[in-house]
Amino acid sequence: MTINIEDESNIRLSGIDIPKLAKRVMEAAMDYEGCPYEAEVSLLLTDNQRIRQMNREYRKVDRATDVLSFPMLEYDSPSDFSWAETEVGCFHPDTGELLLGDIIISMEKVREQARKYGHSEMRELAFLITHSMLHLFGYDHMEQTEAKEMEERQEAILHSLNILR
Repeated sequence: MTINIEDESNIRLSGIDIPKLAKRVMEAAMDYEGCPYEAEVSLLLTDNQRIRQMNREYRKVDRATDVLSFPMLEYDSPSDFSWAETEVGCFHPDTGELLLGDIIISMEKVREQARKYGHSEMRELAFLITHSMLHLFGYDHMEQTEAKEMEERQEAILHSLNILR
């Protein structure tokens, strides 16, 4: 698995090896969803100002958010990878890895929400990565049943890593 991490936030979370955590969480999500390929994901760590700008530009929502997900693939149903090998451009031409997409996380929101929800910053960051990975696999939470399914999957993935509230 290749994770391209760019940190433009200048916010340090004490005691957290972000590349190691990101890899553990992303690989657990891929295993849970049965992704049969090695994959590539880009992870941008930013601040509230920059994520607000991106949220306004791409979603037409003028406020900071905790995480944005930009999937590279379109699924007929979530985590159905059966079609990938027949599509041009799904795999990196040099590495052969499946190009899942981009994750953008506000590190300010990681701090804020960890305090708000009463858990560690590590747990909050792991949760946001898990949530976003599910979006990269085609899940959404616009409808109540979709939201419930995503929540159950998020908790199962985090539980498998012993990352609890």
